[in-house]
Amino acid sequence: MTQRLAGLRPTALLAACVDHTLCLLTRGGIGLLQAAPLSWAARLGRFGGEVVFWVDRRHRRMTIANLTRCFQHEMTAVQIRALAHENFRRIGENACCAIHAAALSPARIQEVLRVEGQGLGGNKDAAGVARNCLFATGHFGNFELFTRLGTYISGYQFASTYRGIRQPALNQMFHDVRTRWGMQMFERRTESDELKKLLKQGGLLLVLVADQSAPTNGQEVSFLGHTCMASRAPALLAARYGCTLYVPICYRTGLGRWVIETGDAIPTEENGRRRSCEAITQDINRAMEAAVRRDPANWFWVHNRWKPRRAAPPPAGTPVPAVA
Repeated sequence: MTQRLAGLRPTALLAACVDHTLCLLTRGGIGLLQAAPLSWAARLGRFGGEVVFWVDRRHRRMTIANLTRCFQHEMTAVQIRALAHENFRRIGENACCAIHAAALSPARIQEVLRVEGQGLGGNKDAAGVARNCLFATGHFGNFELFTRLGTYISGYQFASTYRGIRQPALNQMFHDVRTRWGMQMFERRTESDELKKLLKQGGLLLVLVADQSAPTNGQEVSFLGHTCMASRAPALLAARYGCTLYVPICYRTGLGRWVIETGDAIPTEENGRRRSCEAITQDINRAMEAAVRRDPANWFWVHNRWKPRRAAPPPAGTPVPAVA
């Protein structure tokens, strides 16, 4: 490491030092959380969420604004604030428990997580090869537990996507944690071609977290009574690669306990013809909407799902009009 750092410029050297320092600190925190009992990690996370609720004014306001947008006719302002408060506690609990659960053995993970629903059975084609399966989920509960699906579902390769962070060492460490139990992770901006190759081979179960705003190239649908720009990726990939499509949701059932319910398959064809991207995407969002209403504190309210449509940037090389 010393030899690698010696040839770097001062700014690159500083960035590398910060990266490795953050990596060491994070690795130490992960070690402590994984060594503690799961219940301790859950309570520590809830305490951390409590602290963040009071000090992170920007995300607290965003959460309350989002809840007010969706539930102002069903809840009082006091109830909405209390729900926002619990949401922060849940996010903290899920974050700490996700780190702890990454080290649990297959036998131990089955003590804290159940997986139920139609999506557990492998769908095979005429040649006996498992069809691709696509799980379009969202930021519900401890969604990092989807990396443990190999304990519950057999006959598939497992893959998901992620957005890398700038610090290389820290990025690699999180990648290693997520892939420890057989889940392949693809950086969504740079490794899409490799993912498409796996989809063409068949027998892949792909998990996509698809509940964030896509204002540039998303599909306009309704979500919780308001228009939003939803990701088109699940609908397009499911139709293009013959995936059986589900919208699984991770629900909290108690302190440090969860269930993933896969629900019923979302049809990608109707009367022998491919359904439109809009129809499939709307069905996905209806399933997520039902999950939010079932347990409102279980979703990730700190992000803005209702960003307005934004014009796509012009292609590279497009001439810029002269200013008169």
